[in-house]
Amino acid sequence: MAESIAVGKNLIRKDLLYTKTHEWVDQAESPTRIGISDYAQRSLHDVVYVELPKVGTRVKKGSTLCTLESIKAVAEAYSPVDGTIVAINEEVGDSPELVNKDPYGRGWLVKVDVKGSKEGLLAADDYAEFVKRLAK
Repeated sequence: MAESIAVGKNLIRKDLLYTKTHEWVDQAESPTRIGISDYAQRSLHDVVYVELPKVGTRVKKGSTLCTLESIKAVAEAYSPVDGTIVAINEEVGDSPELVNKDPYGRGWLVKVDVKGSKEGLLAADDYAEFVKRLAK
């Protein structure tokens, strides 16, 4: 597994980019895998349902990517990039608890063919500082 930064109980993988709405982007892959951070899944608690978009859907940075339902709340994950969804993680559709058990691995949500830059995303160190401020 990739190196991580621990912020309390939250792990932040160093090889990913992040948003302030707690999505992550795998910068090494093309198409790009996207999911929610460990902080986000802990905030949601037990995810019981994930409504994934259709393959071929065009997304804009900041637009709703999918909906996650937990025993405590319903939350939206937002697209951190512009592009087209080229794959969805059907395993998460069938086993939404993977978002909690392995948010950076088997719990990924979609793959996007990115159009444009990944500008404005946070490096792991910057995201860790952001999460630290939220925990205070």
